[in-house]
Amino acid sequence: MNINENEISKLVKSVILEMTDAGAHPMAVTGGSKKQKGVFDTMEEALAEANKAYTLFRHYNKEQREKIIKKIRELTRSEEEIMAEMAVRETKMGNVYHKILKHHLVADKTPGTEDLECKALSGDRGLTLVEMAPYGIIGAITPSTNPTCTVICNSIGMLAAGNAVVFNPHPHAKECSAYAVDLVNRAVLAAGGPENIVTTVKNPTMETSNIMVNHPSVKMLVATGGPGVVKMLLSSGKKAIGAGAGNPPVVVDDTADIEKAGKDIIAGCTFDNNLPCIAEKECFVLDSVADQLIDAMRRNGAYLLRKDQIQKLEDTVLVDVPPKNPGDKPRKTINKNWVGRDARKILAAIGIDVGDNITCIICETEFSHNFVQEELMMPILAIVRCQTFEQAVDMAVKAEHGNRHTAHLHSKNVDHMTAYAKAICTTIFVKNAPSYAGIGFNSEGHTTFTIAGPTGEGITSARSFTRQRRCVLVDSLSII
Repeated sequence: MNINENEISKLVKSVILEMTDAGAHPMAVTGGSKKQKGVFDTMEEALAEANKAYTLFRHYNKEQREKIIKKIRELTRSEEEIMAEMAVRETKMGNVYHKILKHHLVADKTPGTEDLECKALSGDRGLTLVEMAPYGIIGAITPSTNPTCTVICNSIGMLAAGNAVVFNPHPHAKECSAYAVDLVNRAVLAAGGPENIVTTVKNPTMETSNIMVNHPSVKMLVATGGPGVVKMLLSSGKKAIGAGAGNPPVVVDDTADIEKAGKDIIAGCTFDNNLPCIAEKECFVLDSVADQLIDAMRRNGAYLLRKDQIQKLEDTVLVDVPPKNPGDKPRKTINKNWVGRDARKILAAIGIDVGDNITCIICETEFSHNFVQEELMMPILAIVRCQTFEQAVDMAVKAEHGNRHTAHLHSKNVDHMTAYAKAICTTIFVKNAPSYAGIGFNSEGHTTFTIAGPTGEGITSARSFTRQRRCVLVDSLSII
């Protein structure tokens, strides 16, 4: 991704300044007196309009669909600064510059119609074609952590596959998500597509979500979010793709390039303030290289807490969970007010003032600590010393909690790579790079923000949103 951070920062500041000078919220770009395209007051309207659009769109060929995808990519690149700023302002999570990079990644590396492949089987008894066909109307639930990126990424893949889409975004990201839906529709119309092929509601709720999930015109469901949302979709009786939770561990052994490992881990852990579900959430390092790794992390923007400061941080970023049943062990969970916040703000809350160079908070803990066991989604990284590589792998597997989402390793030992991969069985396994390499950032492979571990599709793309159809011709067109 050839984007200069200083140039982007200047551009973002100028955009925000122009909005401030005009006295306008970013929504004014398409809001105000101008109705946003594809955004409706009720879910029933959103479904009806998407259905109407699909009756036209189902006849579009791949060439026409690819023309639409190309325009979505263009508009995403041209308005990525606006969407990044809007998402941070509305959700109060993440980092504007990193969100710009994520939009750029989505625009460049989300597969389009080229992902759809026809399979031909020819033999003595004729010809059989297996083609990837659309489902029809897809109902999609999107998160507050990656709101606009997920809407655009899903739209590209789902439209490339020939579907219409109805979104029920997270309520805390409804404005920026609506902006993204409007952008997609503007692109579709500019490329000669039908009106309202992608729709949403102004005020998404659990009720609008239930209407969407249970509506007979919705043939497929896609959820990018927590385990509760995925469970609801899987119990709907419809084809469902679920992107579940993760708690990605990173293991560092004594063969690793420790300086690079420290730099890469901090880069991945702090990307968009640790909001991506693939980001490093806890670190297991061999004791023989632990001090070197911590020093490398500190040289790359990490602040090391003293033992007496760890409890203070825990009391700030975690909250008690009331026990469901008498006799249940007390437990803690994340304080949502601190999810995706800057490391400097989190440190300030516990009385520690640091400079702009600090982007991550690190601390040494035991394996049982809440910072290891809970997925924080904050730029906080717990570090656990291990005596052997086998112990590190065992701890990493247990800390990942069987989500089979993402895991990371820094090592030059191929046997260690193999053993860890077999033990943890995650959808994504990144070696010797920051976590974001797992979704195609500065690495090979396409991108997505819907990583379907629970339902097995993995790194979703256009083909994930299709169903196979077989066309058989017997005793003909076999010309050999």
